[in-house]
Formats: sequence, C-alpha cells, structure tokens
Amino acid sequence: MNYLDYIIIVVYSIGLLGLGFFFKNQKDTKDYFLGGRSFGWFSMGMSTMASQLSAISFISAAAFAGLKVNGGMKWITFEFAVPLAMIFLIVVLIPPLYKAGIVSIYSFLEKRFSGTTRVLISLVFQFSRAFATGIMIYTVALVLSAVMNIPFWQTILLSGLITIIYSYQGGMKAVVWGDVIQMIILVAGIVLCIFFGLSEIGGWDNFVANLDRSRLDIIDHNLGANKSESYGLLPMIIGGFFLYISYYGCDQSQAQRSLSGKSLQQTQRALLFNGLFRFPVTICYLLMGLIIGTFALTQGDGALMSDIVNISQSHFAELEGLQPGEYKADLLIPIFIANYLPNGLIGLLLVAILAAAMSSLSSAINSLSAATVEDIIVRRRKTPLNPDEHLKYSKYLTIAWGVICIILAFSAGGIDKTVVEAINKVGSVVYGPIVATFILAILTKKTNAIGANAGLLTGVIVNIIFLQNDILFWIWWNFTGAIITIVVAYVVSLMTQKQSQPIPLLQKVDLNFFRNENYVLVAFFGFMLWFSMSLAGWF
Repeated sequence: MNYLDYIIIVVYSIGLLGLGFFFKNQKDTKDYFLGGRSFGWFSMGMSTMASQLSAISFISAAAFAGLKVNGGMKWITFEFAVPLAMIFLIVVLIPPLYKAGIVSIYSFLEKRFSGTTRVLISLVFQFSRAFATGIMIYTVALVLSAVMNIPFWQTILLSGLITIIYSYQGGMKAVVWGDVIQMIILVAGIVLCIFFGLSEIGGWDNFVANLDRSRLDIIDHNLGANKSESYGLLPMIIGGFFLYISYYGCDQSQAQRSLSGKSLQQTQRALLFNGLFRFPVTICYLLMGLIIGTFALTQGDGALMSDIVNISQSHFAELEGLQPGEYKADLLIPIFIANYLPNGLIGLLLVAILAAAMSSLSSAINSLSAATVEDIIVRRRKTPLNPDEHLKYSKYLTIAWGVICIILAFSAGGIDKTVVEAINKVGSVVYGPIVATFILAILTKKTNAIGANAGLLTGVIVNIIFLQNDILFWIWWNFTGAIITIVVAYVVSLMTQKQSQPIPLLQKVDLNFFRNENYVLVAFFGFMLWFSMSLAGWF
C-alpha cells in the first residue's frame, strides 16, 4: 500500500461519516429506526441484499470456495432455499407485521401472547445478533491487520468506532442509502478481483487446466446426520428454508427494513428482488474465490500460499490455536488484494470491504438499539417518554451496543476455521425457535403465552445441546428448533388450556400463494437446481 491507497480509504471513511451527518436530523424514533417509512423496493432490496452479502461473503465465503479444506462451490447450496423463503415471507409473515405499524417486530408477540414472550424473544435476538456483529467486526479487523500491517486490537477499535459514529448520527436512512453505495462498490470489487486473478493465473484456459475439479461438486445427497456429512441437498433446502424465513422475517436487523417501505407492495417487491439477485452475486464472489484459490494452490513459486501461511502463523497461531503449517483461509482475498493489485485499486478494494462491513455493522447496531428501547425500556416505564427523550435513549443505546459488539469481537475468532460458518452456527441455534414463535402467533389460535414461552426455551436449549455436542450438520438446527418449538408450544397450550386472544390482524391474513411473483420464484428455484447440476460440465 502507498499514500494513494490510504487517501482512498480516508476519503471513503469521511464520506461514510458525512452520509450519517447528512441524515442526522430525525423527528422521532420511527424516523430514526424506520426512515419515516420512505423507502421504495429498489433501495430496500439493495440494502437487504447488501447486509447479507457483506464483507463476510466477500472474504470468508470466497475463501470457502477457493481454499478451505473440503470447501468448494457447494456453498451454492446455501442459496437454494432463498426463493422458497421469499414466497413464505411475501404471503405469510411480512403482511401482518407491516400492517401492525410497529418499530420492533417483537411487539407483535406481546399483542398476541404476552409481554414475557416479547421480552424473552427480544433478548434472544439481542444476544445472538450482538455476538454475530462481534464476529463481523473481527472479520474486518482480520482484513485490515493482514493488509495494513497494524496491530489486531487497533483494527477492531478503528472499524468499530467509525461504525458507532455513523450509526449514531444517521439512523435507518443512512444505513439504507449507505448499503446501496456498498453494493455498487462491492460488485465492482468482485469484478476487479476476478479480472486480476485470471490475469495472474494466465487466463481462463490456464485456470480451468489447474482447477481442482472436486471443488465444482455441488449436489450431495447426504442427510447431514453427523459432523462428517455437510451441505447435503435435502438439509440445505429444508434447514435453509427455516433459516431464511427467520433471518429475513423475524430478525429485527432485517425485518426492520421491511417495516420501512412506503407500502406493503414495495416491501414485497424488495423481497422478490432479493430472491432473484442474491444468487448471481453469490456465483460471482464464489467464482472469485475459486480463481484466486486456484492461483494460490498451483502457482509456480507458491508466494501467495506462503504469505497466507506465514501471516496466519504470525498473527493467528496463538489467537486461534493453529498448528504449525496450518493457515487461516479467510486471508486469501485480502492478501491477494495487497500483493497482486496495483496501488489505487488496493485502496478501492479495501474500501469495498469497509463499505460492506460498516453498513452491515451499522444496521445491526441500529436494530439492537431499536429492540432494547422498544422492548425493554419503553414498555417498562409507567409514564411514556416524550419524542425527544425517546430519540435520545435510542441514540445512546446505539453507542452502548457498539461498545458491547467491540468487546465481543475480541473473542470471536476461534469458533470456526471460516468466519462465515461461525456466524451461521450462532444464528442457527436461535433462528428456528424464533420463527416458530411467529408462525404460532400468526397461523394458530389455540397457542397461548405459556406454551409459546415453553416452546421457545425448549427449542433453543435443544439446539445448544446440538451445538455443544456437534450433533447434526448445523443447517438442520433451524429445522429442529422450529419443529420442537411448535410441538412443545402446542402441547403445553392444550395442557394449560389458557388461550390467548388472537389479535384482529390474524383474521385478515390473506394466504394467497397464487401470485405472479411466487410463480417467478418457483421457476427461479428450478433454474438454480439446473445450474448447479450443470456447472461442472461447463469447465
């Protein structure tokens, strides 16, 4: 890196803070957390996709495809359930949540069940999202530490503090429009890495000639029944379906965007956009990882692979317990950027990573603040807060959650060999039980608060046991948690015979699956399967 790269990074950081400053004036908490419900489908769709396909995907999923042992393009199977999940969200989950006119989606559960249910599930969200956000900060620190050669703890503080300031100032408007910018820069970064990767390896033909063809294997019919079986077709579709309907519909950090649309129709179009465009972007960053990983493993002098091993041992051997000769696969992309791209582009691609990370982190911190203010502080007060006090609490809690996430980041590195799997393991413990609670609230009348609370706790506890004992491939935990929660909740509700009153919205749920966008999403699901089965034959 030289002065030009640092200038680009500094200018972008200032611009990001400037965006927050531009949107710093909010009238109330709905303006701060929902952007005054002013967003159309394109900005919401880009923001939703950007927060999911962030720095984690750019670095860690690409490393999974190109360098991780037993990795490869089978990460594509993680996308199979997305269009099916979007159908369920468009038809079942999002309409009643949007019509409720709420800030925290968990307040919906208090109307249906009880305040205890709302607080319990909000706390589950806050714990899991804060931990996942800490992992994201860790990832950014990993990149900056490796590329800029500055101490790891300094990089965590640098990325975290910029995020806190940005989140504190701008609210949801800055988050969403920052995400739109992020997606443009991120896609440009992926294209540049593909171009320079092919140039270094000697062109497409040399890439294909040197490619480890086992990394093209996508479809596997294993059932994920033990730790040696992973990424099987059936578990990825079933478990992934519950993961995505929970993540996009019941995770405050994502559902908050759906609540911010100008209309329900705009929100549904944003979900359709996400269901169609996630897949091609995913293919691009996995191809990037495959090209650069092939270059690292097969180049004549082994310089890139040597750098990855050396930096892994010098920076992460003690931190993550690496054995001599082991390496951190997540270093693949950042080291390639630092060593093989011209100055100026190095800064631009680091900006792409920063853009992705800062926007995702700001979104998470904003949603954590929303959940804490709405679900814990406001509902416990005997007298309501005035708008200025309400907004002040919201901004102060944004700072507090930012600090907590920075603290959690220092212990995030040893969960898994690639960060993207670490985040999904954490989420899969709670996503199934959370979405099951919402399904019970919207689609059943006999489930009561006692049953819902018992089901939620049982589902989470069973999944924690699975996590500790490495039982089943982690994608299944989304399914097991949901089914256990539904069964326990319904049985306990029948035993206690204390029925909660369905809220009026439940009488108006229009379960119309025969919509044009649903036909498009089903057809796209079929295309994804065909593409995955055909991919190896194209190389």
